[in-house]
Amino acid sequence: MIDSERHQAKQVIQPLRAALYNFDRAALSRAVQSQFTRQAVIQLAHPFETLDGPEALLEQAWLPLQAALPDLERRDLIVMAGPDQDGQQWLGCCGYYTGCFAYDFLEIPATGHQASLRYHEFFRVVDGKIAELQALWDIPELMLQAGCWPMVPSLGREWHVPGPSTQDGLAIVNDSEQHAQRSLQLVGDMVAGLSRFATGGVAAMGLEKYWHPHCSWYGPAGIGTCRGISGFRNWHQIPFLNAIPDRLGSGGHMFADGDYVGFTAWPKAMDATVTGDGWLGIAPAGQRITLRSFDFWRCENGLLRENWVLIDLLDVYHQLGVNVLERMRELNKPLAVAQALWREKHQ
Repeated sequence: MIDSERHQAKQVIQPLRAALYNFDRAALSRAVQSQFTRQAVIQLAHPFETLDGPEALLEQAWLPLQAALPDLERRDLIVMAGPDQDGQQWLGCCGYYTGCFAYDFLEIPATGHQASLRYHEFFRVVDGKIAELQALWDIPELMLQAGCWPMVPSLGREWHVPGPSTQDGLAIVNDSEQHAQRSLQLVGDMVAGLSRFATGGVAAMGLEKYWHPHCSWYGPAGIGTCRGISGFRNWHQIPFLNAIPDRLGSGGHMFADGDYVGFTAWPKAMDATVTGDGWLGIAPAGQRITLRSFDFWRCENGLLRENWVLIDLLDVYHQLGVNVLERMRELNKPLAVAQALWREKHQ
C-alpha cells in the first residue's frame, strides 16, 4: 500500500473520529450507518465481548459512555493504516476518551472530575467500508481513577500515558513502502526473539538488539508503564514469564505505516497456562487461558523506542474465575450505603 492509499484508508474513519471528538450523536449515527457494512463484526473488551453489529456498538457502548461522561470527546494519539500479512487492509487508532465523569459507568462510581479511558481500536476495511472492529478499552483505568481498585497493585507506574514523543502520530510519514517494511521487520524480529526464551532463556531473546536504551513500554492499568529494558523486564516480563512460561502466539494481524507498527488479534493473541508464581495476584491453577493483547510500536533509527500495549485483563481474570466487576461492587457498597443515608436525611 503506497502512502496515498494509506491516506485514503484513513479517510474511511474520519466521519467517526469527527463525530466522536465533539460527540455529535446525529453525526455519529450517520457515520455508523454509512461507514460500517451491515454485517460488520464488532469485538469489544470484556464485559462487552461480541456485539450484534455496529448499531449495538453505538447503543451499548458509545452512548452509555457518553451518558456517564456527558461532555465526552475522543482524542486520537496515533492513526495508522497498512496491509497485514494476508493483504487485508487495516486501520489502527490509539488514544483515549475523556470528559467529566459525572455518572456511573458499568457501576464504576462517578468522580465529578475529568477522567480518561484509553483505547486501542483496529478497523478492517473492505471496499471503503469498515467490515470489522477489534477494540480494547482500558476499563480498569477508570476503576483506578475512581478509587475503587479491585485487583492487585501494579508493578509499573500508573499515570496518564502520553502520545508519541515525536508528536507525529496523526501525521505519519511513510516515504516509501520500504520504510514500512523496515519497521515491520524490526518488530517481527523482536517478536521472534521473545519466542526463543523457552529454549535459551533471557539471553536468547536479545532485547538489547531491538529496544532503545530509553524505551518506554506503556502497559494497561494493572501492569503500568515500564521505562528502559530493565524496567520492562522487572515490572512486566519477569512476572509474566514466571507465571506463563509456555505462552504461544496465536497469529493476528500486523501492519506498518512509516515508523509505526500495529498489531491486533481476536479472540486471542496467545495461549498460556498459569503456573509458576501465578500472575496478577492469582494463584497458579495450571489453567490454560488466552490473552487479547493489542500493540502499537514506534521505531526510531532501527530500534523500538515506544510501545503502547493494552491487554484485556478483565477477560484474563474472568477466565480464571475472578469476577472483577463484582469485587468492585463489593468495594463500593460502603459508598452506596453512605449515599443512601445522606439522601434519606436530606429529602
